[in-house]
Amino acid sequence: MPPLILVSSLSKSFGGVHALKTVSIEIAKGEIHALCGENGAGKSTLIKSLTGVVTPEEGTIAIDGNPLPLGNVQASEAAGIAVIHQESTAFPNLNTLDNIYVGREPIKASGLFLDKARMRHEANETLKRLGQDFDIDCPVIELSVAQRQMVAMARALSQKCRFLILDEPTASLSARETDSLLAIVRQLRDEGVTVLYVSHRLAEIFAIADRVTVLRDGECVDTQAVEDLDRNALICLMVGRELDELTQRHEHAGEPGEVKLQVSGLTSPGVFHGINLGIHAGEIVGLAGLVGAGRSEVARAIFGIDSYTKGQVKVDGQPLTGGSVAKAMSAGVSLVPEDRQHEGLILPMSVGANLSLAVLPTMAKRGMVDRDIEREVVGKLISDLLIKTAGQDIPAETLSGGNQQKLVIGKWMAAKPQVLILDEPTRGVDIAAKAQVHRLIRNLASKGLATLIISSDMNEILSISDRIVVMREGRISGEISGREATREMVLELALPQEKEALA
Repeated sequence: MPPLILVSSLSKSFGGVHALKTVSIEIAKGEIHALCGENGAGKSTLIKSLTGVVTPEEGTIAIDGNPLPLGNVQASEAAGIAVIHQESTAFPNLNTLDNIYVGREPIKASGLFLDKARMRHEANETLKRLGQDFDIDCPVIELSVAQRQMVAMARALSQKCRFLILDEPTASLSARETDSLLAIVRQLRDEGVTVLYVSHRLAEIFAIADRVTVLRDGECVDTQAVEDLDRNALICLMVGRELDELTQRHEHAGEPGEVKLQVSGLTSPGVFHGINLGIHAGEIVGLAGLVGAGRSEVARAIFGIDSYTKGQVKVDGQPLTGGSVAKAMSAGVSLVPEDRQHEGLILPMSVGANLSLAVLPTMAKRGMVDRDIEREVVGKLISDLLIKTAGQDIPAETLSGGNQQKLVIGKWMAAKPQVLILDEPTRGVDIAAKAQVHRLIRNLASKGLATLIISSDMNEILSISDRIVVMREGRISGEISGREATREMVLELALPQEKEALA
């Protein structure tokens, strides 16, 4: 049987950097084909080439044997290619119905009116096909992250797509929501939809994919049946070497120092209650819990983004005024947010401008930024963090997700904080970049930095934390030594108790 998608010798460069080098891939009809590789390996550029967002300099793409015009979004959509991105592209203030049909609404009466009845019927049928049952008149901003993914999926299916690209679809989902999405992907495969599944979560690759193609440094390394690989073999293909840093439990080198961050009785009604937390100099504390437990909200309150009604935050023994990011920064607190693209970076600005953003006042002379000092500081951060970029002046939006994450961390490293809060620091980051980030966090802790890590990745929490504090339904449910902690112990504290579940 001829392949549905045939990519032949595709090449694309940005600013002299090769994103793709003569990449060739065959994707069979009705298969789930995984695409793996480190950040910067070329995955995003390949996706943008398939969807017509970028124009390759060389090579061809064919769908069902027919050549696909390159660099033409409309042609890709007309051929039945749809993509669901890691970051939601929905219009938050529009409802589900309008999000599904925006830009291609069916009309009646010679174009005088929208065919709302048809839209409603087809939207409800598509959501039913996906096993969803929620109000299509509800603004998307009021839906859960998982439901927003389903809206994007419904839009793709309503376009009669036959080739669906899923780019890190579970990065913001809980384990239960992930299982539901994977079941839907299998269902679509069984209905004849061909899927390209892009993920750094290797367990998902082995659970769902038929075959996997690995990209490294813009080149196609290999395509193999998933059943012929194991985790270590796949990692070797991705990074070109064995990588075991993420399976090793972190052991703290020495005794922690004085208390740097002290949170006492922090309360925000309906969000979190009575949060007591202390972090010492040189200590890494993991904050675990289910999605919705209140972990990110506590971090935002400490950093001054969100307000609280009771309690106190102290840094180095000094009370910190709540609700002020500027005062938190002045006290030496930094926050790497979960949403790097909307809250951590200014994507159209350059790599250098983003890295120096938090410390511009320290580089000013007579009210003007000394660009020589700025370039020196930025150059050192790029080198220390191994950020892959063609230069300091390249827009941050052109970097891969993992390198964008390094930019956010680097921005706060430049500020030399005393307390560093990292919310999902390796979300959407490949396995090698994740190891680099972990080494960086441990190195900073060894120099006396007090670190709070929020992560939904259980292996991450277990491997890097000196202590693990667990939240459940807005309250701290327990604390475990990092040396003694197990997955089962953390889950026992995170999951609702039986009497709570029945209440």
